[in-house]
Amino acid sequence: MAQKTISLLKGIVFIVCLIPAVLLFYNAFTDNLGANPVEEITLETGTWALRFLVLTLVITPLRKISGWQLLIRFRRMLGLYVFFYACLHFLTFIWFDHFFELDEMIKDVVKRPFITMGFTAFVLLIPLAVTSTNKMIKRLGGKRWQQLHRLIYIVPVFVVVHYLWKVKADIQAPVIYGVIFAILIFYRVWYRYSTRLK
Repeated sequence: MAQKTISLLKGIVFIVCLIPAVLLFYNAFTDNLGANPVEEITLETGTWALRFLVLTLVITPLRKISGWQLLIRFRRMLGLYVFFYACLHFLTFIWFDHFFELDEMIKDVVKRPFITMGFTAFVLLIPLAVTSTNKMIKRLGGKRWQQLHRLIYIVPVFVVVHYLWKVKADIQAPVIYGVIFAILIFYRVWYRYSTRLK
């Protein structure tokens, strides 16, 4: 496929991925976020970070099953959108929940287990985002870079537990996401060891 076509597709995907954030900001400025705007922003940003995490992890198995090698060109962008929406989610926490009072935020992280899980997931995403460039791949070396980016398979554990402990009663959504992540991770493990045995 021509490079111009790939660049066009990347531009389209970039804009589409940005739409949820644009709509959220629009609803915030037009006072259309319901009775509890902070809770709505927190829920939306967290949910979209979770959705993009699923999409990022789906790329590799879908590429291997379908043979669509083009898909790999979108994985980095989707991964960075995970971090983008996670940053918005975290910013909501430190801004609207704690008004940048770091002492109170740290106490909250320590005292409330579901926040501890979410904060851990966010911290794990930071080195993945920082090392996502081609320059960092060269600097770290391919093997070390791959080892570092396997953290992406640990992040879902903390995210799902964070979500599960947050909702408490209505656990349907986090359980569904947990099953999806389990299938994706199982597929990766199965594929890796099955190819070694050949």
